[in-house]
This record gives sequence, structure tokens and C-alpha cells, in this order.
Amino acid sequence: MWVEVKRAPNLMMAEMWRELFEAEGIPTRLLPATGDVTDMGDELVAYQVLVPSDKAHLIEEILRKV
Repeated sequence: MWVEVKRAPNLMMAEMWRELFEAEGIPTRLLPATGDVTDMGDELVAYQVLVPSDKAHLIEEILRKV
């Protein structure tokens, strides 16, 4: 199961979070906050940053470093 750990205001910020988390070895998915998959790739839509639920506790440690 995937859980939301961040919400980004646009695609560029969401990709920056994904790059940070994946550099730490945590698989990451992006999903438009609207839940509508047709919005994928839209630069101006807010995005949910999702990680596997068993890795969510690691995000807190990563965010403390930032």
C-alpha cells in the first residue's frame, strides 16, 4: 500500500521530492492530487508524493536532514 508523505504544488516540486527520496533508496510515485490520472504530466496541478507504507517512517528522518 502506498501512502502520501508530501503534497507538492506543481509537477516540478513533486519531481524534486521524488528524486530526493529515490536517491535515499525509497521507491516513490507521483499522483495528481485531484486523483484524475488524465492530469498526469500537467505542470500546474498539485501532486501527491507517495511511498510504500513500510518506508514512510524513513521519510521523517530524511526531512529532518533537509
